[in-house]
Amino acid sequence: MTTRRGLFVAPFDSLADPRVVGDLAATAEAAGWDGFFVWDHLQYGERVSAIADVWTCCAAVAMRTGRLLFGPMVTPLARRRPQVLARQSASLATMSGGRFVLGLGLGDDWVGEFSAFGDEPDPKVRGRMLDEGLEVLTALLAGGPVNHEGPHYVARAPGFHPAPAVPIWLAGRFGNRAPVRRAARHDGFFVIGLDGPADLDAVTAGLNEHDPAPGFEVVVDLQPEQDAGEWLDRGASWVLTRIGPFDLDLAEVRRIVEAGP
Repeated sequence: MTTRRGLFVAPFDSLADPRVVGDLAATAEAAGWDGFFVWDHLQYGERVSAIADVWTCCAAVAMRTGRLLFGPMVTPLARRRPQVLARQSASLATMSGGRFVLGLGLGDDWVGEFSAFGDEPDPKVRGRMLDEGLEVLTALLAGGPVNHEGPHYVARAPGFHPAPAVPIWLAGRFGNRAPVRRAARHDGFFVIGLDGPADLDAVTAGLNEHDPAPGFEVVVDLQPEQDAGEWLDRGASWVLTRIGPFDLDLAEVRRIVEAGP
């Protein structure tokens, strides 16, 4: 297995400008990175004062690159309308020639990001909304038709015109069984909270219980100073280098990106 390397970029403060994010993505592609994934948040505590919109950033990345895979990593489906998200994803997949990856998860209310805006604060409810929303979203991306009526979403549509395929990677914290089961039904698992490379053995074992499809991706992220080498042969198909979230110095960010994987 060839492990690919990407960047996991928080578009905060000095990076809270889609033009800057687009420039960084173009630099990343030239430096040999394989992917460029953008955080999706509305607020991130008192240490972050400005945040760029993830979808505008993804459009900038799509227009400034020709090879990189990219996408939100991750967007909480519970605060999105699946039919709108399907249109956004299909448009970005078309714009980029099939390079768009849709990262989805529960999200976290640790700074009141959900409750502050009247979104669902209970993670168990958000989990049920995620599962139901995935049914609607995947049906729409496949071209439908869709006839769904559930406790959280209603969708009755003849279907959307099929776009290039949109891989879906689900995020989840290491040790929780529900995210593993959910991810195995789709295209990848972005594992959060690993203590070390050896934890990937448990991740792989858990996924294999649910028989993921060939080509399934296992994704981890590391700090820039961490050695990626020890992760490369332990079952991760993507190792991302984290940029952010705090005290982002643009010159230092550019140095990390320009250095390549």
